[in-house]
Amino acid sequence: MFESQAVLAYHVEKYYGERTIPRKVQLSQNVREVGRIVKSILNEVEQQEPRFISSLNDIEGRLEGLEVISPGEYEVVLYLNQMGVFSLVEDGVVAPGCAMLKLSDGRKRSMSLWVEFITASGYLSARKVRSRFQTLVAQGIEKSNTNEFARLVPNTSDVRLIIRNNILVRLTPAFKCTRLWPQSAHHWPDPHATWPYPSIASDIKQDGFSLLSKEASLIQSKHSGATESDAWVMSFTSAEDKLLALDSNGMRRKCLSLLKTLRDRHLDYSGSPLNNNHMKTLLLYECEKHPRDQEWENKTLGDRIKGVLLQLVSCLRCRRLPHFFLPSVDLFVTSSAHSLDVAAREVWRITREIITNDKSFERL
Repeated sequence: MFESQAVLAYHVEKYYGERTIPRKVQLSQNVREVGRIVKSILNEVEQQEPRFISSLNDIEGRLEGLEVISPGEYEVVLYLNQMGVFSLVEDGVVAPGCAMLKLSDGRKRSMSLWVEFITASGYLSARKVRSRFQTLVAQGIEKSNTNEFARLVPNTSDVRLIIRNNILVRLTPAFKCTRLWPQSAHHWPDPHATWPYPSIASDIKQDGFSLLSKEASLIQSKHSGATESDAWVMSFTSAEDKLLALDSNGMRRKCLSLLKTLRDRHLDYSGSPLNNNHMKTLLLYECEKHPRDQEWENKTLGDRIKGVLLQLVSCLRCRRLPHFFLPSVDLFVTSSAHSLDVAAREVWRITREIITNDKSFERL
């Protein structure tokens, strides 16, 4: 068994050097190029409307504020200048994973600095914010002279750009909710879980989450005056990234990079329902199953990858992948049964190869 594990570990490490590192280098180059174009547009947006602040920052060679969903799809979150006091409304108002923002600073609607985005019932409308932002981005493309490289995707309420004809970039207005944790995620962490430590979980909750203005599959609101498109989508990207950065040797992040490489090379076909967020979610569940740092070393990465892929096959066959923080939210909800079945067969093909052949990474 130990010899088999050693052979697998050797080939995983070789794969990391020959496949994963070059992928990261190429992706970094693409991100820098896309980031340069998007920054020019968002700088013009901020000049026109100071409430929309560009939050793309270069930090140690990494572009903070941009997330790679897949090689051809990125998302840039633009945090809004938080003016006025709004309360979070979840229960019985919108679908799981979403919330409404209601004006609660005691002033009349007409006195709010967000007056043009507030509904008659006092909700800050994600749809209205998005509509205004779309207009500003269209003007920003013209003023920044980037229309040769970037164009808006028509017929969608989301703000989406096509950069250089091959990369889709979603620009998403958002609010950062610090020192606040949603009621729908109150169960986390499980009191019986040993990962992460309670003190770390408490710190992550204090850091909070984000509310994004983007299209989502929502149910009709039961709350008077609140419509589905006015709702904001909860995001825990920052919390997820902090959890994966807990170990001092970076093995959890390394495992994620390996999983992304496998996805890009074998599961990035037309119609694939799988993206990097699915891989990250499954890795977080694997971290709960294997909480000790000793279980995250170079010699065990092959076993961790097997565990994630087996869980992915199970989720695809059940046609459901629960969100790590919001288990009532299904991350496969927008995927067709057929696409999930096809993906299940492809993932099982890769998984079976890794389980039965310790040298399988030579061919992956």
